[in-house]
Amino acid sequence: MRPCPEAGIASAVGPTPRAAPAARRGARGTRPSRAVRQAVRMPYFRTYDDAELHYRVLGPADSARPPLVCLAGGPGRDAAYLADLGGLARHRQLIVPDHRGTGASPAAADPARYAFPHLAADVEALRAHLGLERFALLGHDAGATVAQAYAAAHPERLTRLVLVCPGSRLQGELPDDAQEIFTSRMHEEWWPRASVAVQELAEASDLAQVRDLLYAAAPLAYGRWDEPQRAHAATEGEQLGPVPRAGFWQGVDEPTREALLAGLRRVDCPVLVVTGDRDGVVGMRAGELVAAAFPSAEVRPLHLVGHYPWVDEPDLFRPLVEEFLRAS
Repeated sequence: MRPCPEAGIASAVGPTPRAAPAARRGARGTRPSRAVRQAVRMPYFRTYDDAELHYRVLGPADSARPPLVCLAGGPGRDAAYLADLGGLARHRQLIVPDHRGTGASPAAADPARYAFPHLAADVEALRAHLGLERFALLGHDAGATVAQAYAAAHPERLTRLVLVCPGSRLQGELPDDAQEIFTSRMHEEWWPRASVAVQELAEASDLAQVRDLLYAAAPLAYGRWDEPQRAHAATEGEQLGPVPRAGFWQGVDEPTREALLAGLRRVDCPVLVVTGDRDGVVGMRAGELVAAAFPSAEVRPLHLVGHYPWVDEPDLFRPLVEEFLRAS
């Protein structure tokens, strides 16, 4: 079974029950808004349907660099897995929201609110809460799909857009190179067990069994299987929300998808797409398809890197993103 883009390794698991903007902020050299500087004391924001959602603020409050809003994937995974994105929080603030039903954010009263266009509307509410007229946005995995939906709806709000290891379901194609990458690593000692686990996940329903299988299959998502990767992978089973994950594409029909793609063609901010040549979850071709959906986007593949570049090679990932964010 090939891993499914935008659902991570957990894609094989079935749906188990379980403010007004201030004057321009976010341009290069400006200070974060007062709302951002005070966010640690106000870690919740009200979104368009009056739901109160949680977010975290990482990094120095006195940084002169504009903040970066970071969206987690999964879909339906707690944003804690992003950590500080390999040290990106050293010199700028990262604003990391918990999507509905994940982390400290409550479950959605209406399951339709888990669909990614609605999650993008939550991002717009967060922007207004923080008082950012324009800002830089990063999305990983399925979070990159939310980021694209936001860009399509609000292109004028973005200064930079970073898409890390995105899937290409929104683009209407699912390349098969993730399976090729996975198969190319069959000589590694973890591969036989991971291969069986990927197959068994298709039929697993017991939550404890699912978590064990996720960890067994996890090496396909990393460039290597050392202690940092093992520790990061060990958190996945507990962080996944089956209901938010199941609702991620709910109600997104073909006209909606085509309208979103049309919106992407109007995005004029710089776009960076990061891929990993050992990404056995979404592969590398998906990133190329995503980049092609924008008028102008740069694809930067990273060598010996999997689906979590900040875990595999933080000293490659961090400077790449920082250079892009600082570029004029």
